[in-house]
Amino acid sequence: MTTTRSLVIEREMPYAPEKIWRALTEGSLIKEWLMDSDFQPVVGHGFTFRSTPMPNWNGIIDSEVLLVEPNKKLSYRWGALGLESIVVWTLVPTSGGTLLRMEQSGFGLDQDAAYKGANYGWQKFIGGLERVVAGLQ
Repeated sequence: MTTTRSLVIEREMPYAPEKIWRALTEGSLIKEWLMDSDFQPVVGHGFTFRSTPMPNWNGIIDSEVLLVEPNKKLSYRWGALGLESIVVWTLVPTSGGTLLRMEQSGFGLDQDAAYKGANYGWQKFIGGLERVVAGLQ
């Protein structure tokens, strides 16, 4: 029996995988659409995402890079608010650009509020990602 569930968001973007990859892996660009971080696209690199602290949360997401396949796939651990999950970005070239797929797995069946919050947050973040990519040369 499955004890966790995954959030999957897919969006086709009219940009080459290489452009989207830049926004997923370059620190200054990540800060524009997601959060400030000390991310580096190196497997095993531990890093943190830093957001505005809120009640019951210090604004820190502890992470570690798990997989780097340039212009194809990126994965990292995402640890915050008692949730240990895995985020996987997959980029698939299409005739019109790139199919971007984000999957965050590891939500417990009792973590409905976290799942719904992540869904809301990632929809917003991915919209921001697309705006950042649109501005790249």
